[in-house]
Amino acid sequence: MSLGDEQGYTDYGDTGHTRTRLPENDPYGGAPRRGGRRSSSRSLVTVVGVVVLLIAAIAFANRGDDSSADSSTGKGARPQTASTAASGTRPVDTKANGIPSGFAHSQQGAQSAAANYSVVLVSADILRPAERSEIIRQVFAADQQAALTDKFNKAYSKQFLSNIGLDANGNAPTGHTYVSRTAPLGTKTTSYSDAAATVEVWCTGVFGTAGADSTNPVTSDWFTMTLQLRWSDGDWKVDSFSQKDGPAPVPGDNKASSADQMAKAVEEYGGFTYAR
Repeated sequence: MSLGDEQGYTDYGDTGHTRTRLPENDPYGGAPRRGGRRSSSRSLVTVVGVVVLLIAAIAFANRGDDSSADSSTGKGARPQTASTAASGTRPVDTKANGIPSGFAHSQQGAQSAAANYSVVLVSADILRPAERSEIIRQVFAADQQAALTDKFNKAYSKQFLSNIGLDANGNAPTGHTYVSRTAPLGTKTTSYSDAAATVEVWCTGVFGTAGADSTNPVTSDWFTMTLQLRWSDGDWKVDSFSQKDGPAPVPGDNKASSADQMAKAVEEYGGFTYAR
């Protein structure tokens, strides 16, 4: 479940359920043109040419910095790949109650922490009172935990849970599976010091209740979370966080899966530990 959806979102956990409104019409203006064999041949040559150019561009981008090449061309610096390239740093190999911990005291470590905490904060576990208290203890700075416990408990009230088809313990009815799975697509540090960092995490995810008669079917969403982090007790901890919609791509033409397929996917496919 994504934060800040059915009702307005403010820092710390005024929460709701996101629905992304998808365009119904083709934004590119209608059906593709059809052609005969000659146009098909030309199209094949064009596609091959584009693929070759893409491969060449990727190879060029992965060469790394070469100051002599830049100075000789006189066309300015080439685009930087740091925002998307993997750093090569290995993920953390420690977890506390299933939550990654022990992040590096560096900008990369802060980005890794933000990515993993985003997954936890928009998980199905945050809806369950027993798991929620442990998440708050593991993820947030110690001096924020008492206030956040109260805020989260009020946000995820019995009435709120009932509105999305869950009982007071955050469980779906028999025969249904509640889905809240988030995948970070990228991170960006907007400020950093040894003591604190602000990291934005671009995410997508699937949220809703899978079941034959569900009134809250599983849908996808795109959003960006901003986490204020603090270096505390030898790890990065969250001081506060917020969320905004998007950036969202044009939706594809994928056929929606059945409720049983969605429930089975959640049960069979595990998550990841993310590293910058």
